[in-house]
Amino acid sequence: MNARIAAILVAALLVLGGGALFLQQQGRSQRPAESGALGQPLLKGLQAAAVSAIRIGEPGATLTLERRDARWVIAERAGFPADLGKVRDFVIQAIALKVGQSEPIGDQDRARLQLDAAGARVEFRDARGKTLASFIAGRKFFRREPENPDKAAADGRFVLLPDDPGRVVVVASPLTQVTTRTAEWVSRQGLAIEKLRLLEYRPAAGEGWKIERAGDNAEWQLAGAKPHEKLEITKANAAAYSLQNLDIADVAARDLKPEDSGLAQPAQITAATFEGLTYTIKVGKPAGEQYPVAFTVAGEPKAEGKDAEERNRKLAERLPREKALADYVLLVAKGRLDDVLKARAELLAKPQEQKK
Repeated sequence: MNARIAAILVAALLVLGGGALFLQQQGRSQRPAESGALGQPLLKGLQAAAVSAIRIGEPGATLTLERRDARWVIAERAGFPADLGKVRDFVIQAIALKVGQSEPIGDQDRARLQLDAAGARVEFRDARGKTLASFIAGRKFFRREPENPDKAAADGRFVLLPDDPGRVVVVASPLTQVTTRTAEWVSRQGLAIEKLRLLEYRPAAGEGWKIERAGDNAEWQLAGAKPHEKLEITKANAAAYSLQNLDIADVAARDLKPEDSGLAQPAQITAATFEGLTYTIKVGKPAGEQYPVAFTVAGEPKAEGKDAEERNRKLAERLPREKALADYVLLVAKGRLDDVLKARAELLAKPQEQKK
């Protein structure tokens, strides 16, 4: 098959579920697409209840999702929690895959469509490690070839079943979740540091700051403030609020060294709550748009007041999960911590505002 025909294949005419994909061999006339498999399940017999592990392999990378009791975890990240909703949706999506069209394919065409070692191999396994079903996901399928295929939303995907390597299948899903990037699978639920009474920032170098307040609705006060200095309350509130929902962007590999992440000499955030908890958060040097973060949480939580019973119940549910996260180096988007990682002078009201 020459380059012109390969381009025709990638931009093949297809109306998913009832269209036709035409492969042409050099020196042969066009052949009608085989339609006997149209609309049939791609992974026949696969049942969600039987799936206990999902392995995704790409060139140079592997990701394994494992079911442990009622949880799903990422094996390559020492059992870090996976997003249960994403795993469930992916299994359901795989079971629902239908053959949009299929055609015979040769070695050269498999390479062009990345249905060989360059593709992503997906395996669904049972509790004993037996493979229940598998497929190789190749290039994206587009009804019309876009200007930038890497960024464009696809209409489907070319796939191949390992048991039938001589046939290419097109499915209606782009299978965007077929990736070994842990950021696409981790549970993003991070820290929820609420009802702060004290917040302190100590940078790796330079002057830090500490703010405190007497009650949950009281104004923040800057510790050690000089007579001419006035804390800008909106900035203090923003710093405190940013820790109430500190989501996780990803989790670092276990072999990340402290000297490489900046956690050997980190900046440090201390956050103490009115409910008896103290979080010590170490922040390394940014890598791209993320900070590596390690933390500990100490104290015995005890809420008081009219909603104490409900608050104590929520704390009892949340705290074990947060303490488990302390075993990992988390990656947090820079924007989530920018309001805390400010120089002391940036928390102060400007001179004209102080006069007002």
